[in-house]
Amino acid sequence: MTRSATSTASTAPATVLEVNGIEVVYDHVILVLKGVSLTVPEGGIVAILGGNGAGKTTTLRAVSNLLRGERGEVTKGSIQYRGERIENLSPAELVRRGVVQVMEGRHCFAHLTIEENLLTGAYTRSDRGEIAANLDKVYSYFPRLKERRASQAAYTSGGEQQMCAIGRALMTNPRLVLLDEPSMGLAPQIVEEVFNIVADLNGKEGTTFLLAEQNTHMALQYADYGYIMESGRVVMDGSAADLASNEDVKEFYLGVGGAERKSFRDVKSYRRRKRWLA
Repeated sequence: MTRSATSTASTAPATVLEVNGIEVVYDHVILVLKGVSLTVPEGGIVAILGGNGAGKTTTLRAVSNLLRGERGEVTKGSIQYRGERIENLSPAELVRRGVVQVMEGRHCFAHLTIEENLLTGAYTRSDRGEIAANLDKVYSYFPRLKERRASQAAYTSGGEQQMCAIGRALMTNPRLVLLDEPSMGLAPQIVEEVFNIVADLNGKEGTTFLLAEQNTHMALQYADYGYIMESGRVVMDGSAADLASNEDVKEFYLGVGGAERKSFRDVKSYRRRKRWLA
C-alpha cells in the first residue's frame, strides 16, 4: 500500500451502518426487498431515493426492526450497526444504542402538547438534568416548537408536527437517525427549512442520517451519497453530485429531459447499473 493510500484509509470515516444483501418478506410469502445493500458512514447524510413502492420505507424499518408490527421479517442477509448484528434486537434496544426512526407521516400524539410529545422521546432515559439540556437544545434548533410548546400537537401545522417528530427523536440522544419521507405533505418553504435543520444537526452535532425521500432534487442537495431503489432493489448508487449530474437520474427522477420522455417503467434499455445482475 502506498503512503497516500495509507493516509486515505486512516482518515476515512468509520462505518456506522452496513446493510448486506437483505431480503424482506411480509406475511411469509410477499418478497419486498431483494438483496439490498448499503453503507452509511459516521457523520454522513445518506439518501435512499425512489418512487412509491420502491422499498425505501421497508429498508428503514428493517434497520429499526419495526417490521414485526407489519408481519415482516428479514429472511436473508445481515444488518450491522457499529460492527454488531442487530436484526434480532428490539426497537427499544436499538433506541438505547442510538438508532431511532422518524416515521413517515409524523405520528405525533395528537392530544399531548408539543413539549409532552418531545419528552416521550426520552422514555428510555433517567438522567433528568441531561434530558432538560436536550430539550433546550431541541428548542434551539426548532424555535417554532418553543413558541408552541404548550399547544396540543393536533392543533399545529404539518411542518410543526414534522419538526416535533424530529425533535422527539433527538431526545433519545441518537447517533443514527432514520428519517422517512420528511418532505411528505409539506410546502416547499417548510421542506427547505426542515432539510436545513437536518444539515445543521449533521454539521454541528455530528448526527448521522439515513433518509428515505421521493423528493430527489431536495435530497441530493443535502445528502453526501445516494442509493436509488426500484421494486425492492438498489439500481444505482453514487455520490450526491454524481447522481445529480447523471443524465438518466436527471431524466427519470429530476424531471429534466427531452420532450419525448417516456415512462420510466416502459424504458427497456435504461443505462442504469443493475447491481443484482452483476
